[in-house]
Amino acid sequence: MSLSIVPLAIGAPQIILIVVVVLLLFGGRKIPELMRGLGSGIKEFKDASKEEPDSKEKE
Repeated sequence: MSLSIVPLAIGAPQIILIVVVVLLLFGGRKIPELMRGLGSGIKEFKDASKEEPDSKEKE
């Protein structure tokens, strides 16, 4: 079986490795701040995508 057949197969060991690398890069104190920023960005994106169809209907 070739690795190119399943390029995005992510298991538990890979997720643990990603979490450890993120903790090492940003530290435990910065993680909540980064998650808040990510959450507010997602919220803004959802709000903007909801506004888009309304403005097209008015035209």
